[in-house]
Parts: sequence; C-alpha cells; structure tokens
Amino acid sequence: MALMNACMQREKAYKNSKALASDALPLPVAFTNKVFFVLFFGSSYYLIQRWREKIRTSTPLHALILGEIVAMVILLASFIYLLGFFGIDYVQNIIGKTWDFDSDREISSNNNNNGNSSCSVEKEKSKLRQAQFNGKSIADNRDEEIAFAVGNGSLASYSLEATLGDCKRAASVRRRAVELMTGRSLEGLPLEGFDYQSILGQCCELPVGYVQIPVGVIGPLLLNGSEYMVPMATTEGCLVASTNRGCKAIYQSGGATSILLRDGMTRAPVVRFPTVKRTAELKFYLEDPINFDTLSVLFNRTSRFAKLQGIQCALAGRNLYMRFCCSTGDAMGMNMVSKGVQNVVDYLQDIFPDMDVISISGNFCADKKATAVNWIEGRGKSVVCEAVIKEEVVTKVLKTSVPSLLELNMIKNLAGSAMAGAIGGYNAHAANIVTAIYIATGQDPAQNVESSQCITMIEEANGKDLHISVTMPCIEVGTIGGGTHLASQAACLNLLGVKGANSDLPGSNSQCLARIVAGAVLAGELSLLSALAAGQLVKSHMKYNRSCRDIASSDPLVDPTVEGKSDITCFS
Repeated sequence: MALMNACMQREKAYKNSKALASDALPLPVAFTNKVFFVLFFGSSYYLIQRWREKIRTSTPLHALILGEIVAMVILLASFIYLLGFFGIDYVQNIIGKTWDFDSDREISSNNNNNGNSSCSVEKEKSKLRQAQFNGKSIADNRDEEIAFAVGNGSLASYSLEATLGDCKRAASVRRRAVELMTGRSLEGLPLEGFDYQSILGQCCELPVGYVQIPVGVIGPLLLNGSEYMVPMATTEGCLVASTNRGCKAIYQSGGATSILLRDGMTRAPVVRFPTVKRTAELKFYLEDPINFDTLSVLFNRTSRFAKLQGIQCALAGRNLYMRFCCSTGDAMGMNMVSKGVQNVVDYLQDIFPDMDVISISGNFCADKKATAVNWIEGRGKSVVCEAVIKEEVVTKVLKTSVPSLLELNMIKNLAGSAMAGAIGGYNAHAANIVTAIYIATGQDPAQNVESSQCITMIEEANGKDLHISVTMPCIEVGTIGGGTHLASQAACLNLLGVKGANSDLPGSNSQCLARIVAGAVLAGELSLLSALAAGQLVKSHMKYNRSCRDIASSDPLVDPTVEGKSDITCFS
C-alpha cells in the first residue's frame, strides 16, 4: 500500500512538473498570442517611425514623449511574454528529454533507476500477482503447482519474476518446470548462493541456476613496471599452470611492456538506394570533412563518453556499409556506439529520403567474427606486448632453447597458420587465455572470436636471448556494463585494480585491462611453445587434463535400465 501511495504521489508530481505555461493565462492562449503579436509589431513599427523622424530633424533620441514611453513599455512586455511562452516551452522540452546514456553506466544509471519507471514496473507486477490460479493469486500457490502450470503452458515462464515478486523463487519454479517437461534432473546445477535480482532485465533471461567455473590465478605478471595477479576462469587442466610458468619466465627476465596503439569500438549499418549513383553520393557526403563536424555532434550527444573518430565506407552495388568508430570510455561500448549510429542514420534519412535502412549492423563492424577488416583496422583496443627472455630463463624455467623456439614459431605459428588460411590466427593458443580472463571478469565470451586475433613473433635478442611479442588489434573489453557488475566478476576486476569506471581519466581502466590481457597472452604463448618444443605437451595433459567419471549415475531421473548407464566416460 505504501508503495502504491508513493507511485501515486510521483505521478501527481510528474503531472504537475509537466504543467503548460499557458495554464496561467486568464484568456484563451490563441487570443492572447494574437494580442501580443499585434502589440509587439505595432509598437516596434511606431518606435522605428519616431526614431527615423528624430534623426531626420536632428532631435535627440533620448528626448521621449508620452507615446514613445508607452510604446517602449508595450514592446518590452510583449517581448517578455513571447520569449517566456515560446522560449520556456522549448527549454522545458529539451530538459524533459530522457537522455539515455547506455553503456555510460559509468554514471551509475545502471544501478539507480528512474522513480517513475519503477512505479510503472511495480504496477505491472501488481497486476500479474493479482492474476488468479486455482481460485487464488498465483504467488499463493505451492511451487510444484506453479511449475506444473508453466510446464503445461497455462502460465508463461518469462512472467514468473513479475508474478511471484521473488527472483530466486522464480528461478526455482522454472527449474522444476524444466525437469517436469524434460524428465531430466538438474540436481547438479547450483541454485543457491546467487543473487538473481542482480540479473533481472540484464545478463540472462529465464534463469534456472548458474554454472560453476573454477577460477585460477596467475602471476605476478610484471607488466609496465606493475605486478598483477590475473584471474582465469577455465575447465581446461594445465592452462592456468602453463600460463603461470610464462609469467614466472617474464618476471625473472625483468618484465614485459605493453603499448596501446588504438582504442575505438565500431558499428556498421547498411543502407540501400535505388541507384548506385545515389549510393555513391552518400559515400562522398560522409567522407567530406565539412560534414564530419555535424555528424560528430549528432553522434556524441547520446553519451558523455562517446566520441566519433571516423567513418569508413564500402560499397557493394546499391548497398553502402558505413563503419563508424568511436571511443567509449571504460565501457566495452557496443550499445553506446549503436545509439550514436542510430542518431546519425536518422539525420541522414532526412537528407537522403530515398535511403532504405536495411540494418543497424551490416557485419562490416565486425562483431563476433574473425574478419580481415578487424585484423587490419582494429576494433576495441589494439595492443602490442613484448618481453626479452634471458637465455638462462629459457633453459631453466621453460626447459628448452632459444633456437628451438625460433624454429617452432616460424614453422607452426607463421607458416602453419598461413597454410590453414588463418585470419589473425598466427599464434599458439591466444583464445585460451582471452576466453578465461573474459569469463572471469564479466566480458562477452563470444567476442573472443575477434579478440583472440593475434600474431606471435619470436626473434633472437642480444645474440643469445629471446625477444617475444604479441600483437592483438581487437581486444574488446570494458570494466563497466554487461556482466562486470555481478559480484564474482566485480571481485576479479577488483583484484586487477580496474573495477568500475575511472573518474579521473575515463577509459584508463578498460585500457589497462586490455594491456593485462595481452600480457597474459604473451605468457601463455611463451609457455605453450616451450612445452611443444620440449615435447612436454602430451605428458602434461595426460597427467593434469583427463577425467574419468560415471556421469550417468549422477542423474537420478535417468532410467537405470537404459543401456550404457554404467559406462565410464573419459575425456581430455
């Protein structure tokens, strides 16, 4: 009841705040406007005529008669009225707009929702809770009954959170409904110990539990003079241990250095015109420096942190692909750049009315795909990281030799990948490290596809030592937004010292995370190549990366008479 009263009060306040300026007028607004328009232009005309006559007769302008004084008062009054009526209304419209700062969740709008919208959401939830089932409200039924209703389709699974008003209970009921529908148990999937409220409306829909992924820590990784303990979430044995050995080799050799080459997220809408000529006209318009300032203003107004850097165009017949690139602060920035692009496309639609917008994303971005455009132009953070490993460290820690690593990298990473027709795949296993860190820190694991594009270079240094470097043009990371706000992922970001947004230097936290990813990849490449050169790979994986377990016996709903239930499954 208190919540409903608060909502009603907010609605009243909202309505009052939207009162029109015309509400205070004693006469109809249309009539009042006409009167003041006539007074304004009439007094203006009278004063102009009087001043022209004074100039012609050499009469001082400040010598005023009663009629001139009255005319000036009328002019001032009508000007104030017209400015107030039209100007204030214009300003109110500007202020009243809801500027959605998207991945600017750097402003904490992600965690502090607008009060009016909260009330409307609560109203919808209240309606759902009042729905009847078995003669009483749905929430008053037993979980088993509700799960049965979901299973037979009489109650929508997606509405459980709003209907029950309890996110954890909704997940539990949905989980039971899935078991009833499939006849399979979800006993091994954890339910307790997770804040389901934190993912409501974001991260994951229709939850039934969460997956446990072990998190290991490598380090210290000595990078640019600072030490980092890097979390990695993985189920692959040897990965954390191997990468940790690479960190040890780098540390004992004086550390690694990483450089940020570029920072810009991309989005590429595709549009179509009736003719190729019209398509080319838009291309030339976008590439004209005179128009860039206007497009930048339109793009940048959607966020405090979005800054348009450039637009790259490509034609395919009547289709035009426009690759927008912009900085996004500490957010990974996909939503931020998409909103800026939408603003520009809407503007272009007015200038080119025959433009047909096919999609806000035309795959020339390119997101979650290994592409040449990302490999060449970069996307997200472009980073290069290097280290010089001492000969004695190669021998004692990595158990191999500098010539062996030189030969292996040339034949495997460079020539072998070229034979395979790889795009940015000139490395041993960059994807392993990138994905493990992404999962641990709340990044989008699917963006591992382009983020793992990497070329590993190994050369001789100082006549005996080893120079190793990794160049990664597409590391797509953020320290706010997405899954970074979840407790476990936020803890991992905090371990690295890059949690949240950097208020002093926006973007520096996500850039630091990108450098750390590149440094960890360098360590992983160094260790795996050494294991391959020394012939240790198979031996280590047989020891640490095999599991034999009776999987079928852990499922109580599996029919014990089914053939193969007692089989032991081994995987590596």
